Amino acid sequence: MSTTDAAHTGHAATDHADLDGHDGHDGHDGHEPDAPTSTEHVDLPIVGMTCASCASRIEKKLNKLDGVTASVNFATERATVDFDPSAQSTDDLAAAVASIGYEAILPQPEPSEHDLHGEHAGGAASGGGHDHATATAAQLADLRTRLIVSTVLTAPVLATAMIPALQFEYWQWASLALAWPVAVWGALPFHRATWANLRHGSATMDTLITLGVGAALLWSIYALFWGTAGEPGMTMTLALTLERTEGAHEIYLEVASAVTVFLLLGRYLEGRAKRQAGAALESLLAMGAKEASLLEDSPTGPVERRVSIGSLKVGDRFVVRPGEKIATDGVVEDGASAIDESMLTGESVPVDVTSGDGVTGATVNTSGRLVVRATRVGADTALAQIARLVTDAQSGKADIQRLADRVAAIFVPIVIVLAGFTLGFWLGADWGSSAAITAAVAVLIIACPCALGLATPTALLVGTGRGAQLGILIKGPEVLESTKRVDTVVLDKTGTVTTGRMAVVDVVVAAGTDPDEALRIVGSLEAASEHPIAAAIARHAGEVVGTLAEVESFANRPGLGVEGVVDGHAVVAGRPALLEDWGQHLPAELESARAAAEARGQTAIAAGWDGEARVVVSVADTVKPTSAAAITGLRSLGLRPILLTGDNEATARAVAAEVGIDEVIAEVLPQDKVDVVARLQAEGRIVAMIGDGVNDAAALATADLGLAMGTGTDAAIEASDLTLVRGDLSAAVDAIRLSRRTLTTIKGNLFWAFAYNVAALPLAASGYLNPMIAGAAMAFSSVFVVTNSLRLRRFT
Repeated sequence: MSTTDAAHTGHAATDHADLDGHDGHDGHDGHEPDAPTSTEHVDLPIVGMTCASCASRIEKKLNKLDGVTASVNFATERATVDFDPSAQSTDDLAAAVASIGYEAILPQPEPSEHDLHGEHAGGAASGGGHDHATATAAQLADLRTRLIVSTVLTAPVLATAMIPALQFEYWQWASLALAWPVAVWGALPFHRATWANLRHGSATMDTLITLGVGAALLWSIYALFWGTAGEPGMTMTLALTLERTEGAHEIYLEVASAVTVFLLLGRYLEGRAKRQAGAALESLLAMGAKEASLLEDSPTGPVERRVSIGSLKVGDRFVVRPGEKIATDGVVEDGASAIDESMLTGESVPVDVTSGDGVTGATVNTSGRLVVRATRVGADTALAQIARLVTDAQSGKADIQRLADRVAAIFVPIVIVLAGFTLGFWLGADWGSSAAITAAVAVLIIACPCALGLATPTALLVGTGRGAQLGILIKGPEVLESTKRVDTVVLDKTGTVTTGRMAVVDVVVAAGTDPDEALRIVGSLEAASEHPIAAAIARHAGEVVGTLAEVESFANRPGLGVEGVVDGHAVVAGRPALLEDWGQHLPAELESARAAAEARGQTAIAAGWDGEARVVVSVADTVKPTSAAAITGLRSLGLRPILLTGDNEATARAVAAEVGIDEVIAEVLPQDKVDVVARLQAEGRIVAMIGDGVNDAAALATADLGLAMGTGTDAAIEASDLTLVRGDLSAAVDAIRLSRRTLTTIKGNLFWAFAYNVAALPLAASGYLNPMIAGAAMAFSSVFVVTNSLRLRRFT
């Protein structure tokens, strides 16, 4: 195994487990650490929220309680609460939530086995979390059933209403039979929410939906049964005998059913997306090992016993063989190896460890056998603390109120009052009940949220569909507002700007040495090692010279390099110090090449045989071909790029210079990345973060806009707002452009949806707009909104 990464030697002693020294996650509740018993913390899953205004109402209700500080996140459907146990109990918190029509699921006592994953696991995997997941799954299944049934029933209603040739005898009665189950049963989730909000004196989008669907259905029923223009003696029997009643020309059954179908679709897609919100934390916890080889003393000597991770205690010794995950954070007591920390640090170069070095749980032992003494278990491990960083960052994200809900809170009461005023005015003016009801219903129908309900989901569906074709996944409409405001973009290096894969970038040989022969000998020796740097050299040698030679007497020199015999030559490769042990000193040209490589942030591998140093091979994590152009594109969008990495300063600055980034922040740990993002935000910057590793997950969640490379970890992807599936940084430019275009389309849709209503309401109230024309205007506004959204398909 080649261990000649001189530029990275400082990482060997890095204790990534030292995350508990970071106060960012411990201090999120704002309470001073000198009074730890004054407050308690609880995360309450919330059932019943349908929009961001619901989260705002619950948050206000909880914060009115004495000794309570609460933050409610609509996206994760959780309330994060710090409370004074002497003033409130968890039952009091749940009762407060229930008093306004929602349900808070209290945490259940969890088995001690859950100490396996620490505090966060308790919150995620406890009985409350399970109940919430079950409730969410049940809601989605119910929405899906309603959507499928409603779609089947609505299709013939739409067809017969819009195609005169299909209007068979008594078609309107068939439409009624098909439409009323959709408007009543299909839209029942909206009606229930409307009733719950009504009982507590509030109005949301659900209120508009119920009013619109209900008004269209009730007016259609009225028009069918009593709509024969001034014949009050008309009976149901007489109406049923008519081939086409006069009122049948003014029915809006297709409106009631189609609006329900579209809104059910939007609600279902939204619910399914939110259901995946907890996947980031699940993927973090899943990275840990499930079992460990516990080393115990016995009369006959040390013996190994396989145990679950939950059984490990601080001070226990356990064995880690090559290819296994390290069970928990600890210190190496015996053995030497290279540890792949990429799942935690995002860096591609394994860290060399030997006795006395710290190791982190969930990282992978790539070579030698290690005996490790556990120093942190459960909630104290680096993995558990990174999970908490993600949790806290997500909980701290500000709830973005949807424009439609904000306006609806004012618009709905105004429409209701206007409809009542219209009815009273016409009745008082003695124009007759028929005219009064017609005008009042026209007011309600013109205010039907058909276009309003379609404005966001249609643009989002078209925008995200086009994005998927371009390798961009947009998680929801809240994301779009952030893309409009961001002015700073923070980029992770490894796997984002660079490929994350080591490759040979230069080969310099001493005078009189054949380059191909030197590469064949070094490549043959390194082929016997499993180290990524060695693999890169062996891979390059194979591509250049073809078949490599067999190696005899291969030996690893931990921290220095490797030795072996190739074609009768005693070959040594690694640090210059290893070559000097063999009496081989780098000549001037090789020393210059080594120094130049390390100045560029590359790893220099020296090799020699037959008593002389003969070659220096430079290896580096190469920059992606599109990165430089992508940085130029980000600048063109008005963004200030900053390179943020856990790698060393020289490597980071070399990469930054190659792609055109001026500002570099290097040698940072995962929690430091969160701090950097928070500091930029404190300076007034609106920050976008682009990354791909678990170490980027918390920063992605903290940033105003998180973009994850699809080639990265699940945790990073789930913590982000935008996912770049094709793993190309240029996709970030397209993602921001598409998101901004989609947001502009949504705002345009909402404007016109309201504009139609606002312009037509006075006409409806004054009697100049009958319900049929009101329905036509409403339908036209819907067509306009959908057509406007479809323009996003042409985005390039």
